[in-house]
Amino acid sequence: MSTPENTVPPATARSGPAVTRQRRRGISRGLTLLFAIAGGAAVANLYWAQPLLDFIARDLHASASLAGWLVTATQIGYAVGILLIVPLGDVMDRRRLIPLMMLIGAVALVGCALAPSIGVLLVAITALGLSTVSGQILAPLAGDLADDADRGRVVGTVASGILIGILVSRTVSGLVASVAGWRVVFVVAAVAEVIFTVLLHRAIPSMEPKLRMPYPALIASVGRVVRQERMVRWTLVLGATGFGAFTMFWTALTFLLSAPPFSYPVSVIGLFGLAGLAGASAAQGAGRLHDRGWSLPATGAGWALALVAFGAAALAGRSVVLLVVAIVLLDIAVMGLTILNQARLFAVSRQARSRINTALVTSNFVGGAIGSAAASLLWQAGGWPGVTLTGAGLALVALTVWAIGRRGPLTGDR
Repeated sequence: MSTPENTVPPATARSGPAVTRQRRRGISRGLTLLFAIAGGAAVANLYWAQPLLDFIARDLHASASLAGWLVTATQIGYAVGILLIVPLGDVMDRRRLIPLMMLIGAVALVGCALAPSIGVLLVAITALGLSTVSGQILAPLAGDLADDADRGRVVGTVASGILIGILVSRTVSGLVASVAGWRVVFVVAAVAEVIFTVLLHRAIPSMEPKLRMPYPALIASVGRVVRQERMVRWTLVLGATGFGAFTMFWTALTFLLSAPPFSYPVSVIGLFGLAGLAGASAAQGAGRLHDRGWSLPATGAGWALALVAFGAAALAGRSVVLLVVAIVLLDIAVMGLTILNQARLFAVSRQARSRINTALVTSNFVGGAIGSAAASLLWQAGGWPGVTLTGAGLALVALTVWAIGRRGPLTGDR
């Protein structure tokens, strides 16, 4: 049976007195809130360009298809950053690493704002995606600073801030661009990034690295943690399934709302994302459920709620009200499950939290990419019924995985 610390060789682990003192104090609500807001602002950088593609294409005299690569380039940069930079949180002082990444992000945002051509913008926005990983370093840091009794609540608050940043970024971007132009969006984001750089540098306590390990071994150890811990593998499967179903739903929802009988313009379709804010807010309670020892039953309940949400979506037909209800239910379910997954994984190993988070975010990213691609195929083959039926099927598969694996994973059995 594994213990929370044995996923990293004891000889490499090193906990300094600064870490011990901070862990005894816990983390204040103010610092937790700062982490949540800063994390949300950081991850929003991934989505500023999405509603602006037409603006950018016209201004830079580029084709719509070429402008579409801006989203892809950002995501590619982000994926590389998750794999190569986030693990450094286990071997570097986060008080230096996080502000450094945010400062690099600010420089990349300025580069985006000043880009004279689509080629330069593609380079700058790739660098922006690469540096937009501070939120995924902040979450494990919050887990390190929190007391054991409050870790779920703290991680839930930070994760909710990151999710809210994703939800509101597209709406904010569209509103600012419609008033002041697309370049101003990146300028405002750069200013915010600099402000958070200063605030976080002052607020994050100085902490000695949790372990010493050469960089190649550090990256390789991400896979080793996954192989060693059955609970990690189990949670990664559930997380990837959840994000796959979630992105499939939202991608297909755009097709649904832009076609008859709705035929909404893009500006109106973007407002539906605000319905997910209710889910992000309500999902904070998932962290408290983890703290009370209810992580496993809450996970099952979350997937049952996702099944209900896809059922409501299938019955929505021409009803906007029922569709909004389905959106809220699905957001509560998936965001709650995300927080439960993250809090549960952070309990596996204090020294490997950044690397475990790397594995979680990477698997979620892969699941989301597959879900987005599947949405287009399912829409062509079976329309909205095909999408919702597949979503319900994924929820049933996840419930089966949860039911089969719930007794073994948390005991540490391999």
